[in-house]
Amino acid sequence: MTVSGILISGKGRLALGVAVLSALTVIPTHAADDPGATPASQKPTVVLVHGAFADGSSWNGVVQRLQQDGYQVVAPPNTLRGIPQDSTYLNSLLKTVKGPIVLVGHSYAGEVISQAAAGIDNVKALVYINAIMPDKGESFASLSGKYPAAPLTKALQKVPFRNGDGTTGTDVYIQPAKLHATFAQDLSQQQASVMASTQRPIALSAFTDKLTEAAWRDKPVYVLVGNQDRAINPSLERYEAKRAHARKTVEINSSHVSLISHPQAVTDLILDAANDTSHH
Repeated sequence: MTVSGILISGKGRLALGVAVLSALTVIPTHAADDPGATPASQKPTVVLVHGAFADGSSWNGVVQRLQQDGYQVVAPPNTLRGIPQDSTYLNSLLKTVKGPIVLVGHSYAGEVISQAAAGIDNVKALVYINAIMPDKGESFASLSGKYPAAPLTKALQKVPFRNGDGTTGTDVYIQPAKLHATFAQDLSQQQASVMASTQRPIALSAFTDKLTEAAWRDKPVYVLVGNQDRAINPSLERYEAKRAHARKTVEINSSHVSLISHPQAVTDLILDAANDTSHH
């Protein structure tokens, strides 16, 4: 059903709204390939999951490049409320995507994709960009404690919040004046200032949530390490790649936000994963 096929009369506004919602809901579920393509030749859908303090627009440069190469791309919202909620939400979305999937996570989203992809057979590869990759039973806090703390840990700000049901919690932001130096030093000061103003907080509880699944143990893994990362210790990123027996590990001279500052390098690694997937 298309929006143009709806006659607006009587309850037309309601019908139009339902049609628009239906059209939006369908977008991620269909690959852009020929419906008659065989699974072996079908390009995977690339699902890009953003990390803390960000939203889907952080993937814009990567999305543009992947689309130019003919890939269907979905960059869903990550609610940043903690592993149980965020991974469950992503898992439900992945189940709507037809055909093979290359699942990509930046930063905190590395945790989310590791749990969300468990049991999803059509997720053919996991790509970790400047990411956290805990094992089952590990949290961000316990895993990152293996190495010296990154500079970002001294630039965080806690802000309490209250939910509609009366429960309370604590959000974590980056102090705006410190975001450029600790998070995005290879972007311009102007870009970093915009990021500071538009950042989305992560729930403090997310730092201690333990994974109940680790899909990287039985799926192909590709890792990008930003060797100038000041949000996650690059030595930790290298350790994670080695522990996961990554098929490919790429190191670039990048801050934590390599997906913004080096979108081509990030895209190239995703394409490596996608091309390998097409042969499975």
